[in-house]
Amino acid sequence: MIPKYFIQDLSFRLDIVEVIGSYILLKKSGSSLVGLCPFHSEKSPSFTVSQTKKIYHCFGCGAHGDSITFVMEYLGLSFADAVKQLASSIGVTIPEEGRNSNFLSNEQKKERELLSIMNKAQEYYHSYLLKSSNALNYLSKRKIHKETIELFGIGWSGFETNFLSKCFDNYNDASLKEVGLVIDETRRYDRFRQRIMFPIRNYYGNVIGFGGRTIDRRLPKYLNSPETILFSKRKELYGLWESRKNIKKQGFVLVVEGYIDVIILTQYGITNVVATLGTSISSDHIIKLFSITDKIIFSFDGDDAGHRAAWRALLICLKELKDNREIRFLILKENYDPDSYILEYGVHKFKEIIDNSISLSKFFINEMQKKHNILEAEGRVSCWNESLSLLNSMPLNAFRIQFEKEIANLLNFNNNDIRLLSSISNRNTNNLQKHYFKNENNVNYSEIEKK
Repeated sequence: MIPKYFIQDLSFRLDIVEVIGSYILLKKSGSSLVGLCPFHSEKSPSFTVSQTKKIYHCFGCGAHGDSITFVMEYLGLSFADAVKQLASSIGVTIPEEGRNSNFLSNEQKKERELLSIMNKAQEYYHSYLLKSSNALNYLSKRKIHKETIELFGIGWSGFETNFLSKCFDNYNDASLKEVGLVIDETRRYDRFRQRIMFPIRNYYGNVIGFGGRTIDRRLPKYLNSPETILFSKRKELYGLWESRKNIKKQGFVLVVEGYIDVIILTQYGITNVVATLGTSISSDHIIKLFSITDKIIFSFDGDDAGHRAAWRALLICLKELKDNREIRFLILKENYDPDSYILEYGVHKFKEIIDNSISLSKFFINEMQKKHNILEAEGRVSCWNESLSLLNSMPLNAFRIQFEKEIANLLNFNNNDIRLLSSISNRNTNNLQKHYFKNENNVNYSEIEKK
């Protein structure tokens, strides 16, 4: 249980403007700040934040509370998790009830110990990079500047199989295996060898994992930390710590596929960019990004694998879409990735193609037209059926209504066709169609439903 005195002290320390401003855009208005309410759709701001009173209130929907309440409601967290996140954001530790605040729980001690190990390893890898001409030559060939190396804390894992034995006094410490730095089989050895090391940080800047890239032909080309207490690939995004403030400033996040893409784009001024960690986009990734911004643009390579990755991302995003959220897709030319594109064509050209990215609805329809011959009745029917089966995962909102109407118009379905089909097939979308589509020919659909 979290002590009451700690909650009061935390609320006093927190700057509510900084807390809420990290999630939504606030503008000064008199003695308060205002913005569009994140808890209901509105065009004119009715959401106010008082820095002196440390509270927020929406005159549109009535939402109100303090910093802890906001984080709970906005991120869907429990009270304890919201307090933990806010405490971590300002570097304070939650004491246990009835114990001295200087003492940590066993879980907290363990987490702090493991984070210390990861940070120490990162510093050692980074310091050793400057001693390796091979590693520096590789980064130079990839056009990565010294300042960028420092920003991302890039390192080198050395050639020896027990390279980290020089970093840690006790190379046999079980915690080294627990965080995935070493492997224990018939003997103990480093997981990462002869690799450029990219530290992966969580939202609070702590190193929780690594990505290692070979500089020769050895496989696998990329190797990530395994799943640990600290690290999960399906939950973390590379570059989020470095780009989090710029994501809010720019109003959207660009999601790419690789470490080098993030690094090169950041180096050339595209600073609101993150990458998945050798895995497909997950619902955890989407939820995390939507907690920071309402607009996500996916940039995938222009090959078949890139198109498949874009389609998988679209399917994951469907169930998270709300009227105030936007998903767009930037599919590059074949044989290009963001790294190679910006190096060849420059940052201004890359910004142009970001501006010309296509909407989720357009990308969806384009892909459906590739799969179905909509010039024929059979193709239009199969396209409609598959489209609805996918859109059923979306929440019922204005965007879904417009999306279905756009598909219906493309496939030459009128409103009555849709109502009749919905009634006969007893689709999940039936209530949506009944409520929103106008009965053009006075057909008694209630009678049809009884049959």
